[in-house]
Amino acid sequence: MEKEFILLARDIIRSEDFQKTKNQRHHVRGTVYGHSLKVAYLCYRHHKLFHMKMDARELVTGALLHDFYLYDRQRKDEKHRFHWLRHPRTALENAKSRYPLTDAQQDMIRRHMFPVTPVPPKTKAGWLVCFYDKVAAVDDRFG
Repeated sequence: MEKEFILLARDIIRSEDFQKTKNQRHHVRGTVYGHSLKVAYLCYRHHKLFHMKMDARELVTGALLHDFYLYDRQRKDEKHRFHWLRHPRTALENAKSRYPLTDAQQDMIRRHMFPVTPVPPKTKAGWLVCFYDKVAAVDDRFG
């Protein structure tokens, strides 16, 4: 991964709570940590490739935290029912309680499951996270 990406992601990646995502299984073969890093890196590469007029740190942070729900969704628990619908809200609440978030970052986290959830992203960054979340999920599952 590129040095600039690592510098942008470093504070989140090193945080104790984000490190916990290394132990959360995700999309059958991967972890939340690996998936989130992949989504953030794909968003970063898109940003650089197309010279997008948005803050790269804001984009990387929002992308890293899009699945920051911090529970084992494989464990049988009534609270995990309808995970695919509920986890964006949980991820947003967890992220807001630990990091200062911009409106755009909140949009990236809250709306990344569109069209499974009914409300689409409001920002370009939100659309990038939404799109690359699907790309990474397919790669996680079948890659």
